[in-house]
Amino acid sequence: MKSFLLFSFSIFFLLSGCTAVTVNPVDSTFEIKHVCIKDCSEECFDGRMLYLIQDGFQRHGISTEVYNSELPSECEYNVTYNCERARDRATYLRYAEIRLYRKNSQIGNIEYQLKGKGGFALTEWEDTKSEIDPLIDELLGGF
Repeated sequence: MKSFLLFSFSIFFLLSGCTAVTVNPVDSTFEIKHVCIKDCSEECFDGRMLYLIQDGFQRHGISTEVYNSELPSECEYNVTYNCERARDRATYLRYAEIRLYRKNSQIGNIEYQLKGKGGFALTEWEDTKSEIDPLIDELLGGF
């Protein structure tokens, strides 16, 4: 019994702590109907992350618009994002950051970081969508 507990604890220890996730949800008192998203697709999976963010906001009834250089003046809410990918046996998401602003004030954010090379983290091999969708849902849970 003692060896089983030690084995179980060892497995739990190896599988946990490999991914750090922080989500600061948006207060539901904000009436967000539309967001403008800065296009950073060249740095982030050639447009895949942009698509995931757009899809996540639209799932919560918030329309999106993509801009490339200057934030359009009519955009009250805007989103910026950044990510890093790594390659082992496959390309995977190592770091992602999504920030939601009202004017110049941040009102919510997501930060996802795979520690080291992920070690035994099961998420290293998951599809980026399955990693990001629940985080966007948590960010926008009040909508």
